Amino acid sequence: MPGANRQKKAKKIALKKSLKTKLISLNDSRLKDGGKISKRKLKKKKNDSTEMEVKKVKPITSAMFFAYNTKLGPPYHVLVDTNFINLSLKNKLDVHKGIMDCLYAKCTCYITDCVLAELEKLGPKYKMGLRAAKDTRFKRLPCLHKGTYADDCLIERVTQHKCYIVASCDKGVRNRVRRIPGVPILYISNRKYTIERMPDAFGAPKV
Repeated sequence: MPGANRQKKAKKIALKKSLKTKLISLNDSRLKDGGKISKRKLKKKKNDSTEMEVKKVKPITSAMFFAYNTKLGPPYHVLVDTNFINLSLKNKLDVHKGIMDCLYAKCTCYITDCVLAELEKLGPKYKMGLRAAKDTRFKRLPCLHKGTYADDCLIERVTQHKCYIVASCDKGVRNRVRRIPGVPILYISNRKYTIERMPDAFGAPKV
């Protein structure tokens, strides 16, 4: 019948118009997955202003909340770096005697494999420093990590073990050690040894 055919044609036209005008939502998963429908539900992201930054802070022992590390005591354990040995020889200072005079106590000096390797790399110009580092009075500390960067090695050791005093004349190393609570720093000032963070030491600067 002609009336039925007209109704069918009108329905087809209306269906085409409705398909053309239908819009895809901006949150549709097909837009984000390149046309593929994702099975996972989309999670709404929170605003940056409402999110709180969570920082992981390493726990600090109770011994670090005083004027200096209360775990330190004679005989002191001193970690020596490359430039401390070289500048001590330049200023004609005996490392072992000078440190004991500064701290007014018995001390044990330690040298790591990294520091010794660094002295060997410096060449014949610093052969006196290498000879001084191989003195039997220095106790060797083996390094199990990769690489021979002495600064990182010293920082890692004093972070893990709070029983050491760091002997260094390098400003960069001293600044890094200052960020670690409770670790004293030994260095050369006015051709003599001076120590930070140990106010009771004989060689500590007078305030």
